[in-house]
Amino acid sequence: MKRWQNSRQYSDEQLEIARIVLAKIHAGEPTLKTIRSHPLPHGGYVAKHILVSVYHQQVRDGLIAEDPALLACIRMKPMRSLSGVSIVTVLTEPHPCPGECLFCPDDKNLPKSYLKEEPGAARAWQNHFDPCLQVNSRLESYNATGHPTDKIELLILGGSWSAYPPDYHTWFIKRCFDAMNGADSATLEEAQVFNETAHRRNVGLVVETRPDMVTPAELAEMRRLGVTKVQMGAQSFDDDILLRNCRGHSVEDTLKATALLRAAGFKIVLHWMPNLLGATPESDRKDFMRMWAGGFCPDELKIYPTQLVKEAPLYDFWKQGSYHPYSTNDLVQLIADIKPTIPEYCRVNRVVRDIPSDYIVEGSKRSSLRQDVHVELARRCQRCRCVRCREIRDQAVDTGSLQLKDFVYHPADAEEHLISYSTPDDRLAGYLRLSLPAAAPMKDRIDVRNHLYALIPELNGAALIREVHIYGQSLEVGTDLPGAAQHSGLGTSLLEKAEEYAKQAGFKSLVVIAAVGTRLYYEKRGFKRSTLYMTKEIR
Repeated sequence: MKRWQNSRQYSDEQLEIARIVLAKIHAGEPTLKTIRSHPLPHGGYVAKHILVSVYHQQVRDGLIAEDPALLACIRMKPMRSLSGVSIVTVLTEPHPCPGECLFCPDDKNLPKSYLKEEPGAARAWQNHFDPCLQVNSRLESYNATGHPTDKIELLILGGSWSAYPPDYHTWFIKRCFDAMNGADSATLEEAQVFNETAHRRNVGLVVETRPDMVTPAELAEMRRLGVTKVQMGAQSFDDDILLRNCRGHSVEDTLKATALLRAAGFKIVLHWMPNLLGATPESDRKDFMRMWAGGFCPDELKIYPTQLVKEAPLYDFWKQGSYHPYSTNDLVQLIADIKPTIPEYCRVNRVVRDIPSDYIVEGSKRSSLRQDVHVELARRCQRCRCVRCREIRDQAVDTGSLQLKDFVYHPADAEEHLISYSTPDDRLAGYLRLSLPAAAPMKDRIDVRNHLYALIPELNGAALIREVHIYGQSLEVGTDLPGAAQHSGLGTSLLEKAEEYAKQAGFKSLVVIAAVGTRLYYEKRGFKRSTLYMTKEIR
């Protein structure tokens, strides 16, 4: 398959200085100091994306060998792939949403809840919501800034996925796979098989929907499409707040949906919104505690403080004086109060939605709210122990010093194990999520789970591996980097521990919700293909 080539044009002066700077960095000189020591003739310094372009060109010309350590030194925004994968976000085309939420922007030219100048929405708009063009655009951006793209988590946003027609689902995801594969396929199934050995493999596929749209049949269809993670807007765990904001579902709907998703092995991402109509900072603090005590227990969390925009019905309530947005200080104090209480099995992906400040009528316009909260926590001498705050990122790992931990907790209808390896200073190198379904779920959820097992028999009586994640800079398949957690055997070790714990609990089989691009990985470790999952008999 033809590899990406940079089409950018730079001046001879820029390229010459870039070659000099790259050679010195390659020889071990400090990156920033070297760049600053070689200013451009007309002012400024050589940009990292030019260094990346020169690096790729020299590798293609055979002047230097591929060098992950060198690329890491000149990579722009290294955080983008320090979680171990590169995330590619795409948006579906505008389509009616069953919700009528007061806080939700409604631009008829965009999927419900999105605004044209949000980064992902802007890229989707520029590419006419074409999934293939969107993926290609993001991949080109990653390559231009020095990020590997061989392990891709595909994040599909845009309204409620479950509200779109099934034919659109199939077409949209097939075109995303065609872009990752670099070739068109006749069917989605053909594209998935192609992706198993493609250079750019899909290691996670995420869609978003509403709690009241999660059914056994919907989850079976998601698995056919290759989905491994589902985002849902819980927004609040107070029925009165949900009703006042016209959310259209109950707290019990959210609990049933999370229990069903977990029974099907999906990773669960919940959205929580402080400052909804009728809420106060104190009621929000209490509401947040219900997420963990009430059995919802998401694997990942997006904290989305309500942002007042003219495009949302909530704007009329503000004009009438019945809604008041929190100030930046209110939000910083609120989130700093609740963040240290987040259990260590949950990852906080976002602390504020990336809505451009020009859209926000009143209230906080700070896009750096996460950093503000961390400053406040440091002032208090407190820390958050969520997954994101404990990731090793670019820290070198001595695998011999890693400590194995099994953190057990009990969401609705299951016993969960976060089996992890961490460094002596409490940094996560990798983890596995093992779910042991309860023998007898709550009465009102028995029929739903039995319906799920009827549709997907391989789930019945099986322990579930819902996620295996090794942290650190994403490395291309077949490459190595001294001190990197990836490709060090941690994943295999975690799978062995999961099998051991499942056997101790009396389970006879293991089921893993494998993404398309990870199927061969699990096959090499003894898992076999079943209908929608991969299974392994526990001996």
